[in-house]
Amino acid sequence: MPPSFAERLHTAQIASGSLLCVGLDPDPAKLPPDLAGRRQPLLEFNRRIVDATAGFAAAYKPQIAFYSAQAAEAELAASIRYVRERAPHAIVILDAKRGDIGNTAEAYAREAFDRYDADAVTVNPYMGEDSVTPFLARPDRGAIVLCRTSNRGAHDFQDLLCDGVPLYQAVAARAARWNAHRNLLLVVGATFPREMAALRAAHPDLPFLVPGIGAQGGDLAATLAAGLDRDRAGLLINSSRAIIYAGGGESGAIRAAAQSLAHAIEAGRAGSRPRTGTAER
Repeated sequence: MPPSFAERLHTAQIASGSLLCVGLDPDPAKLPPDLAGRRQPLLEFNRRIVDATAGFAAAYKPQIAFYSAQAAEAELAASIRYVRERAPHAIVILDAKRGDIGNTAEAYAREAFDRYDADAVTVNPYMGEDSVTPFLARPDRGAIVLCRTSNRGAHDFQDLLCDGVPLYQAVAARAARWNAHRNLLLVVGATFPREMAALRAAHPDLPFLVPGIGAQGGDLAATLAAGLDRDRAGLLINSSRAIIYAGGGESGAIRAAAQSLAHAIEAGRAGSRPRTGTAER
């Protein structure tokens, strides 16, 4: 029997000594000039990123849109295989934000886990339990549920009251009931540390995928203070643009940016006090 997703996630963080997740979001308009005209430029850029960051990353998160928009799904699959070769400890998260009725969700789960061999996939829970549970059916794979996202428009719906509590808190509470295999995470943006603290207090054992550090302006110290669990873990802190385009996408600059953030996270873990207590209402 393969290791469970929870075991894989723990192993990835121990092996890397890090909570860092590197986004593999190769925008063709921002690729380094030396890759112009290459047959597989997205794959070549991703290899450069993985080579530079394998010593610091617990996870990699390719955003599927950057590949499908270029009809480059083969480069996405090859990039994931390269992560397996260079960073076999790392978790691969397919950022696809899937969410549809049950039989369609099952097909999306096969796409993520069988076609691309991802370890986890981001999921939109708007359509309810049957749109999420197909991604949770395999104990060795995970689903990462959108909860409190990092974008400005998050307020439009996520703050609406549902039975007296904000919708994002209701989503987290309902999603926690689906976590029979301990393979469910929540997306909680670094741009909303107060909301993150409320979610950590209510769900001390759920891991969070944290976007928003770097280009979106999330504060690392506030994120760690709000989101670390009792073991000073429980987070995968994602950075994409601030790492992969450092120095115009030059290998040394990418490595330095990843190392700097990984070291800052570890320093913060050593000094931060995890939140405990009752969730804010």
